[in-house]
This record gives sequence, structure tokens and C-alpha cells, in this order.
Amino acid sequence: MQKIKPCFWFDHDVEEVMNFYLSIFKDGKVISVHHADGKVLAVDFVIRDQEVMAINGGPMFKLSEAASLFVSCESQAEVDEYWEKLSAGGEKSRCGWLKDKYGLSWQVIPSALMKLIGDPDPKKANAVMQAMLKMDKIVIADLEKAYRAEAA
Repeated sequence: MQKIKPCFWFDHDVEEVMNFYLSIFKDGKVISVHHADGKVLAVDFVIRDQEVMAINGGPMFKLSEAASLFVSCESQAEVDEYWEKLSAGGEKSRCGWLKDKYGLSWQVIPSALMKLIGDPDPKKANAVMQAMLKMDKIVIADLEKAYRAEAA
């Protein structure tokens, strides 16, 4: 068991929420389902090796972009898949951010972005950052194009 794990408060059926995430992240698994008064109170599950807890808390508190889950992707196909599946019924935003249909914020980010903006040449890194700031879903080929253009 992880010593620290995110816990999210939903005004939804958290078993439905958990199953939605498990349908997207195929390596996920249920750890436990907690009941109180005959209803599901909380669920613990794993997605991409990260333990997560979700509470069926009611309408008192709302999720916000102040907390998000960061999905590191190795390929454009992975970015595309997670971007489309997580944003279905939700809201797509800028710079790889989205909100799923339950209101949880996600960042779907290719590892190439972190590598390119970490380049020791500030002009190259800045060119990549400026390209990313114009995107909704991150497109690796466009990041690499901006990087190469500055290198020329």
C-alpha cells in the first residue's frame, strides 16, 4: 500500500467512476469497495501503478483544476487514446489539460514535451514551449518541428 495516495470527492456513484477509469487504463485493478448503510461509500483502485481513492461524498465539495492527474505518454498514439477517452463527455482544454465527465482534471502529456522543454538551449526550449501553448491536445510532431526550426 502506498503511504500517500490521492483521494477524490465525487457527487456521483463512485463505483461507476472507478469502472470508467478502469475501462480506460487496462492495467488497472480494484483494491476494495467500502460500504456504509448499504451503499458504496468509497472505492480504492489502481490505474497505471497509482493507487487512488474515490469517495461518494455528495454535492458539498467540487473538484477543480487546482488538482489534476498527470498521464505521461510515450507515443502520440497513447496521447491520442487517453485524450479522447478521458475527455469523452467532459471538456477539452489547453496545453494537454482536460476535464473528464465526472469533473476530474487530467494532464495528458507526452514525455517528449518534458525532454524538449528541458533542452539546455533556452531558444530551443522556448520554441517548444511556445508551440505547446498554442495546442489543446499535445502533438509531438509539432513540438519536434518547433524544436528543429529553432535549431536551424
